[in-house]
Amino acid sequence: MADVTPAGALFDLTGEVALVTGASSGLGWRFAQVLAAHGARVVAAARRTDRLAGLASATPGGFPLAMDVTAAAGLSAALDAAEAAAGPLTLLVNNAGIAGGRRIVDTPEEEWEQVQKTNVDSVWRLSRLFARRLIAQKREGAVINIASLVAGRVGLSSASYAVSKAAVLHMTRAQAFEWARHGIRVNAISPGYIHSEMTDAFLAGEAGRAMIARSPQRRAGDASDLDGALLLLASRRASGFMTGADIAVDGGHALA
Repeated sequence: MADVTPAGALFDLTGEVALVTGASSGLGWRFAQVLAAHGARVVAAARRTDRLAGLASATPGGFPLAMDVTAAAGLSAALDAAEAAAGPLTLLVNNAGIAGGRRIVDTPEEEWEQVQKTNVDSVWRLSRLFARRLIAQKREGAVINIASLVAGRVGLSSASYAVSKAAVLHMTRAQAFEWARHGIRVNAISPGYIHSEMTDAFLAGEAGRAMIARSPQRRAGDASDLDGALLLLASRRASGFMTGADIAVDGGHALA
């Protein structure tokens, strides 16, 4: 039986080099800070470079990177730039995403296409490029995809967003199955309603307050509520035998 690893060492990410997408605000901002605080070198990527500069200056081991995940032609160059700044990548956090706002019959074609392009296509393309690099270099690594409570609970969100997150969850399993033999772990986190720039207006409204009242914990989450799940999946010591898993962090909402 292996020796017991103290918690500090179990979640020590020294030597890991992470790329976090959508890092200019909300969950991505928090993910970048948490990974860096535990020893990882972190490339914080987003379109809003002015926000990234502030994050990098306040985060030891942080590197800002201008990146549009929907610009397929530029993804490989973005990975090159990330590795030039921080070293060979070992961890990818696919966090960038947008929410739709309508039901199916009212959803404009442009909204559907943009949601799928941002939430699904970018995860497919960026993960594949990341995995190809690791496989070619015979290095192990990990992918963490950010799904959602609504991947399995229709009616809680706009249909286009729910469909996109269901796709991300199934993609996680497909990636995990294919890449396990290469030492690449792929897992997902499915947050419930978490306070952020994207959700605060809804949570403050009548529908949001009613939703919180129906949740078993009677509250929305804070970005810090995801720290433990993130660190678990990022650490090869803590989750070396986990792949294809989905961790729900939703205050029990899926049970309601």
